[in-house]
Amino acid sequence: MPVFYGTEVGSRLMLGTAQYPSPGILRDAFLRSGAGIATVSLRREGAGDGAGAAFWELIRDMGVPVLPNTAGCHSVREAVTTAHMAREYFGTDWIKLEVVGHEDTLQPDPFGLVEAARILSDDGFRVFPYTTEDGVLGGRLIEAGCEVLMPWGAPIGTGLGLNNIYGLRTLRAQFPDVPMVIDAGLGLPSQAAHAMELGFDAVLLNTAVARAGDPAAMAEGFALALRAGRLAFEADPMEPRDMAAPSTPQLGLAVLS
Repeated sequence: MPVFYGTEVGSRLMLGTAQYPSPGILRDAFLRSGAGIATVSLRREGAGDGAGAAFWELIRDMGVPVLPNTAGCHSVREAVTTAHMAREYFGTDWIKLEVVGHEDTLQPDPFGLVEAARILSDDGFRVFPYTTEDGVLGGRLIEAGCEVLMPWGAPIGTGLGLNNIYGLRTLRAQFPDVPMVIDAGLGLPSQAAHAMELGFDAVLLNTAVARAGDPAAMAEGFALALRAGRLAFEADPMEPRDMAAPSTPQLGLAVLS
């Protein structure tokens, strides 16, 4: 199982907690999937009329480790301030760092991301940066103190899967000992299985489960796909080839004359 900042997590599936039709369905999705981490937005938690307190109580009752995030932050200052508020509220040094650089794609701002990661790492945070598959950016984030990388598969909420297989494979190979989580863009369990087959350690998703017709069933489907994909990776799969190769031995076949 993946280890993040010295802590082993009990599942390779990390689930978001937004957009579910009801708290009961959210709870069922976590139970059926066995998800190892719940990501929580401070904005969601801070809803008025007691909704935030009830939501936080639901998450605590599930017994799942919490990874607060800085979703929706567009500047270093905003992300750092939100991270400090999240640490005080949730009582954890873990933070999923998001610094949005493009409104339509929600692509991370690489310059702001590195700056915010350095500030937060220096302040004792355990930073999980939402980044792209750029290897240079990954290196800068590691230099800034990050011990985990969370490259996107595709833009958040699109369900497009793994858009840049070459880039993701290269990033994985460039930093073989760094835990990596595919974060965002997955829409189907098969896409999550592919991420595992490429050697990634976990996936984080929200929309694909929360917006499914049956979120709990979809969450379980992702969990099963992750197990299958990881087993395939660890089994050292065959390399693809251009030419056919017979699976039936040629020796001992009948010879007709």
